[in-house]
Amino acid sequence: MASVWQRLKEDVEVVFARDPAARSRLDVILTYPGVHALVIYRGAHWLWGRGFKLPARLMSYVGRFLTGVDIHPGATIGHRVFIDHGMGVVIGETTEIGDDVTLYQGVTLGGTSLSKGKRHPTIEDFVVVTTGATVLGPVTVGHGSRIGAGSVVIHSVPPNSTVVGIPGRVVRSEAAHGGGLELIDLDHGDLPDPVARAISVLVSHVEKIERKIDDLTARQGTADERRVEEDEDLQRVKAFLSEG
Repeated sequence: MASVWQRLKEDVEVVFARDPAARSRLDVILTYPGVHALVIYRGAHWLWGRGFKLPARLMSYVGRFLTGVDIHPGATIGHRVFIDHGMGVVIGETTEIGDDVTLYQGVTLGGTSLSKGKRHPTIEDFVVVTTGATVLGPVTVGHGSRIGAGSVVIHSVPPNSTVVGIPGRVVRSEAAHGGGLELIDLDHGDLPDPVARAISVLVSHVEKIERKIDDLTARQGTADERRVEEDEDLQRVKAFLSEG
């Protein structure tokens, strides 16, 4: 029982660490669906682990109805996990989530196989998966990584990386940090845009080509002018000789 209360305390305290909108503990306990979803999940997971599969599924179904968060009771979720807003979050059966992970609304941790084995992602400690992101298959998102909004991750992600795009690509890789909540970077609006970067490089390249073309055109124009002047001089010389 002490462990249950300890986990609930962790769930509440982590909200204050990562959500500036939190006002009081009572506010968090009564109105945060992410906290409710985790409490219901733990009860369902306890039943699932003891072979009560149908009651566990029914309990998780009720949890989905009440919170909008669909967590399979077979999933493994660590300590101090924060599900912000929660609506539309889906966590599959063989998903493994480490400690101090943050999931935003619309996140899907889904499977890509019909096999009974490991078919869902492994999310290591201190990972942030932002709004609308999808992680598919038995891939691993490394310690301290960030998944950008709307990204689709289908390959494993190295530790301390930033992933954006469809399919997800590593656009930033940073040195490992020490442990602790200070590792969690919630400023997920500050993500690099590889498309904008590629367009910028392309525009710069086009500008260089245009400058070269202008330079060649100018040189060609100068050469043509010289040729005309030489022709005129030649005509004058021929005219002079014919008069002589």
